[in-house]
Amino acid sequence: MLISLFRGFVKIVFLLLYRVQIIGIENVPQSGPLILCANHNGEMDMFFIGYKLKRLVHYMAKEELFKNPILGAFFRWLGAFPVKRGKADVEAIKNSLRLLENNEIFGIFPEGTRMKKKDAKTVRAKPGVALIAQKSGAPIIPVAVSGRYRPFSKIKVVFGKPFSIDLDKNKKYTNSELVEISQSIMSKVYALLEEN
Repeated sequence: MLISLFRGFVKIVFLLLYRVQIIGIENVPQSGPLILCANHNGEMDMFFIGYKLKRLVHYMAKEELFKNPILGAFFRWLGAFPVKRGKADVEAIKNSLRLLENNEIFGIFPEGTRMKKKDAKTVRAKPGVALIAQKSGAPIIPVAVSGRYRPFSKIKVVFGKPFSIDLDKNKKYTNSELVEISQSIMSKVYALLEEN
């Protein structure tokens, strides 16, 4: 109930302050596990991606956001959970896999930080999305977010078609192999940015 009220509030704010165009939302299934893999423009990305979806998207968020008890409680209420940046966070990976086992949507920004330059050749994706995709077997949807987050500007969110990557769940991939797989996933996100 409270989530629905919050979504309604966000919709009103976005209608008043932004011109948001959503493309391909029909590609998001109404049930089952799903990994949403997106580029990262700014701190409002998660709201622009999720505010028109009927399902709640659970995100990893930097643990610094959870140090303030009130702000931390707010982000948890929104479905986010903390991740330690700069090193492998086993607990965050386990949380992601639990969500997918429970047929939830897990959202991730493989760039690991906000990127101003959208040149795929200069961006190195983190290995986490490949590891989560390998262990869960969940389908992936690439999501491209573009636009400037200034009031009254146009924001475009494009949901690509779901796809799966054929990985051996029992194989121990090297970090460089996982990074390469994550890069291939992100290439689909950048392709959406170029097409739209």
